[in-house]
Amino acid sequence: MRLNWRRSSRAEDQLEKWFLDRYQEHVLAGDTAPPGPHPDEGFLRDLARKSKRIGLSDPRIEHVVNCQRCMSRLLELRQEVKVRRRKVALAVASASCLVIIAVILLIARGWFQKQPPANNMAVVVRTVNLWDAGTLRGTQPGTLQSVSLPAAMVRVTVILPRFSPAGQYLVAVTRSQNGEGLLAEGQAVSATSGDQERLSVDLNLRSARAGEYFLSTTHEQDQASYYYPLQIR
Repeated sequence: MRLNWRRSSRAEDQLEKWFLDRYQEHVLAGDTAPPGPHPDEGFLRDLARKSKRIGLSDPRIEHVVNCQRCMSRLLELRQEVKVRRRKVALAVASASCLVIIAVILLIARGWFQKQPPANNMAVVVRTVNLWDAGTLRGTQPGTLQSVSLPAAMVRVTVILPRFSPAGQYLVAVTRSQNGEGLLAEGQAVSATSGDQERLSVDLNLRSARAGEYFLSTTHEQDQASYYYPLQIR
């Protein structure tokens, strides 16, 4: 049989009572000569903590229940263990209360209120027609069409340039025509309307300052970005 310190407090009290009963039996029987030498302090501390490493068949336990000195020390250590466990339980309970109070205060102050999702924000609808636009691929020169968007949550319908392939596109707003300074981006699959390819993406431009930017489109297969001057107002 192994001592199990994970037992309930009632079970621990019963085990402690077992030690005392055994000790009293030996005292009443006049058997006051404990067998073997006194166990060391480490053993008594393990016994007080009900360590799994100690079995009831350990001969040192027989000595403890026959020895007034060892039994007194064991009871002192048991009391220390109980006091320590009560302090730990009290500290845990106090910490839990503080956490609960902090959460209640944060909720009361609105810290945990969720920001409204983008879908619930006021969305400005705009169409960008690039059907007849020239493009700038990388740093190659070309005739560019300037487009304009507001500093808001914008749902942009982009009419792609003539002969643009169907498929998925990445639409981005950047500060430069080399893709640096990304401000917003969105992906969408184009839809064919007559001879045109169109797509719609949501771009969050609310934090943008008025000024000059670039709007780019990148096809999933081509991976070449085409840039168009963009004015954010």
